[in-house]
Amino acid sequence: MQKQYRVGIIGATGMVGQRFVTLLEDHPVFRPAALLASARSAGKPYAEAVGAKWAMSSPIPAYAREMPVWDAEADADRLQGLVDFVFCAVNMKKEDIKALEERYAKLEIPVVSNNSAHRATPDVPMVIPEINAAHLAVIEAQKRRLGTKRGFIAVKSNCSLQSYVPLLHPLKRFGIKYAAVTTYQAISGAGKTFETMPQIVDNVIPYIGGEEQKSEQEPLKIWGEVANGTIVNAAGPVITSQCLRVPVSDGHTAAVFVSFEKKPTKEEILAAWRTYAGEPQALALPSAPKQFIHYMEEDDRPQPRLDRMLENGMAICAGRLREDCLFDYKFIGLSHNTLRGAAGGAVLLAELLAAKGYFD
Repeated sequence: MQKQYRVGIIGATGMVGQRFVTLLEDHPVFRPAALLASARSAGKPYAEAVGAKWAMSSPIPAYAREMPVWDAEADADRLQGLVDFVFCAVNMKKEDIKALEERYAKLEIPVVSNNSAHRATPDVPMVIPEINAAHLAVIEAQKRRLGTKRGFIAVKSNCSLQSYVPLLHPLKRFGIKYAAVTTYQAISGAGKTFETMPQIVDNVIPYIGGEEQKSEQEPLKIWGEVANGTIVNAAGPVITSQCLRVPVSDGHTAAVFVSFEKKPTKEEILAAWRTYAGEPQALALPSAPKQFIHYMEEDDRPQPRLDRMLENGMAICAGRLREDCLFDYKFIGLSHNTLRGAAGGAVLLAELLAAKGYFD
């Protein structure tokens, strides 16, 4: 029998927290043991605390409905010995999130974070499990800094990166010089639905705070290397981006333009995508897609409505690969932003950490 791990969800009433609650129903390895949120939700049964904010297409899982919600800040000490690690997805100021996550880590409770607060911290691994699992090695240096034996923080990257970084990564062998990316991001990435964001209907909003900087800088950490107890960012390639909010419920789409040191053939690119796999596939982790990248031959694919749930929303979709008159190639990418891009990606990261013994 597989070892079971007791899990806490910090920020359980928010949209990403709700995804965690649904994803952990009947999970083969992780058992939800505590749901935490802000003080205004503390003490209420989860179903009452989330109330009309429930945004998932399926009902609140039965296991969670009557679970009492704890105060993520006031009740942190109570979690010692009750959980093996926590997921964290909270809506707070960046410095407050950093302090909260370090507090849990110093309580010897590992944190798998969906937040951006620690993504730039040099000894905190920011991991797309299929791409840079080797960065988990920096955790030992982080523990020395924090003075912990088992407490640490690991984060996942920005949700929009999943729509293009996994597609660029297998092509790095050809020497990527630069890439231009425009992302068309779903409203769930802002924690919204069409009911709570009426201004997006029949509209496109050409600004998402902080997204373009993240889109250009976070890939360089993902492609960096561990050296002397920190992650040293890669020097390149240069990425320029624009990020738009579009009237789509779930699924981030990317239009990608890329040039190479040595231009590959279209067949070489397709083969690189088709054959690429990472540690989640090798380890057959529960949430891992069997095929990481799926290329679609149809001219009008991928589409969010049709393709975002491929392999339970954990696969990366690509399409429309063709030569470009300015860059070498252009193509379209798609990923489910609250599954692969948020809660699902964090669950997969936690599965990788568990498989490698970081929660033991």
